[in-house]
Amino acid sequence: MARKLTVTADGGSRGNPGPAAFGAVVYENGKTLEEVAETIGVASNNVAEYRGLIAGLTAAHEIDATAEIEVRMDSKLVVEQMSGRWQIKHPDMKKLAFQARDIHPRELITFTWIPREENSHADRILNDVLDGAPSSAREPIQQNFLMERLISGEEPTTIYLIRHGETILTPARKFSGSGPLNPELTDIGISQAEAVAKEIVKLKPDLLFSSPLRRTQETAARISASTKLEIITQDIWIEQSFGKWDGMSVAEVSAEFPAEYKHWLAGTSYIPPEGESYDEVTARALEGIDQVATENPGKKIVVVTHNGIIKTAVAAIIGARPESIFHIDISPCSITTISVWPSDNLMALRGCNERGHLRG
Repeated sequence: MARKLTVTADGGSRGNPGPAAFGAVVYENGKTLEEVAETIGVASNNVAEYRGLIAGLTAAHEIDATAEIEVRMDSKLVVEQMSGRWQIKHPDMKKLAFQARDIHPRELITFTWIPREENSHADRILNDVLDGAPSSAREPIQQNFLMERLISGEEPTTIYLIRHGETILTPARKFSGSGPLNPELTDIGISQAEAVAKEIVKLKPDLLFSSPLRRTQETAARISASTKLEIITQDIWIEQSFGKWDGMSVAEVSAEFPAEYKHWLAGTSYIPPEGESYDEVTARALEGIDQVATENPGKKIVVVTHNGIIKTAVAAIIGARPESIFHIDISPCSITTISVWPSDNLMALRGCNERGHLRG
């Protein structure tokens, strides 16, 4: 009977890209068999996570080349890509994924996404090695890469993230996700969409993407009319799923689901009943940004999407803690601007929640 091993792995970058490390742990029946942690110089979070996966699989394979291995990671991106459900667009990620796939027989490996708190062992040892070098012996580690990029002459891809206009659920702050309710724009929402369309046409964008939900499609239609761009609809830009909470007010959710609501307020990994966690939305938002930036280098891209997508992307781009999204709110038909440099996908926030065009 084949041995059953569990690998947990994580990667972290302080700066994204910045000083990075990975950690991986191999277990059997709950007992730790091996720990692996190493600094890898300057790298992105995604690269560090893949390096952790490679280290964990390598360690498990060396223990038993015929074992069944369950890989458990809190990186939705890596789990979905390695499971074959998400495409791998970035060439560096492809190389690392191919390397990981060649370590152990693929039919013996399964991948499972876990909340961040269940991956604390791997997270702890990677942070230990990042903190481990004596400060007196440490050379200064570059963290500011943007300054060099701004004077390099390399043309970034510019992405304008537009939240849709107001719906009937917006003023009361009701949960409005990707569920079947799918509200349309109100008269105020239509006016907001027309105002942002007038602003966007001044930017002379090259492409227009949108979530498939009605409120984003109606907003994108106004932008399409002003820019003469065809709407490219992609599911990856859809709003977070709130599951059973969709359409409910905060008071209703806290009364009907008191325990679940407390967990949801306490962190980004909690999944509402039949819904989606903020961590999952973050991974999806970054996957969408990576995809459009890689496929359209140097272009100006408009994406009509949602509050959840935009605020999780902003937090990830500036390297803030995941919980920082609880201090970010994106207004209807505001503009959030990011730049992505094609050479290594360095991302920078250029503007957030701009709404001057709505004050006229």
